[in-house]
Amino acid sequence: MPQPNHAQDPAPLHVVQLTDAHLFATPGGTLLGMNTRDSLRHVVEQVRREQRRIDLLLCTGDLSQDGSVASYEAFRQLSASLGAPSRWLPGNHDEARVMAEVAQGSDLVQAVTDLGAWRIVMLNSNVPDATHGWLAEDQLAILDQALAGAGERHCLVCLHHQPVDIGCAWIAPIGLRNADELWACLRGYPQVKAVLWGHIHQPWDERRDGVRLLATPSTCIQFAARSEDFQVSEEQPGYRWLRLHGDGRVETGVERARDFEVKLDFDSPGY
Repeated sequence: MPQPNHAQDPAPLHVVQLTDAHLFATPGGTLLGMNTRDSLRHVVEQVRREQRRIDLLLCTGDLSQDGSVASYEAFRQLSASLGAPSRWLPGNHDEARVMAEVAQGSDLVQAVTDLGAWRIVMLNSNVPDATHGWLAEDQLAILDQALAGAGERHCLVCLHHQPVDIGCAWIAPIGLRNADELWACLRGYPQVKAVLWGHIHQPWDERRDGVRLLATPSTCIQFAARSEDFQVSEEQPGYRWLRLHGDGRVETGVERARDFEVKLDFDSPGY
């Protein structure tokens, strides 16, 4: 049977990324005085107003601040109002085991998803009890096998930790520490069109060897760009939308929760 020509697909895939929600077990949990459930709720409402169609919701880590069952259940409930299939991966604040328990019986933590002309790969860069990221051998194997078996599909690779220098000195040591191994794997697969991550609480968009490199604002507090030391921005929380076209093109942009008033308490316990 002839394979479908995905390049002729008339409509792109509509994808939304939510990241770094940092929810707590208790509804009143805050970071720098910001209620993280409230900020996520505002971002989700912004998505609902602006994105009439969502084929897949990508949630790229630090969904929880405390790794509690209650925090993951709250994230699942708040994001469910978007009515879209979701995929989760863990960040440094997450408890991957607890996340998997909450997701049991669903495809929330499925590593590889095929939609139309695209294959989406979700990687776990979590290192228990550490802030930095590392792709263990099993994750690199998942990636290599997923890319090798993608056929004519274009590929989007997702993880939590940044695999490139973003010009923030303080965050560089807590990025992906074996990024060279990631790039060595990707280099052999020209069907990889984009790499998407969270962790840095700010937007990022550049190209490297023909691959689009993308990061996204947090749904709660924002980190100041190009900062030497830890510094937050008073920008509003946000999300990223992506249009994944059948010919491999990626259209994307960042939107912020414009009706959310940012009031930070710098005397409260830090991030």
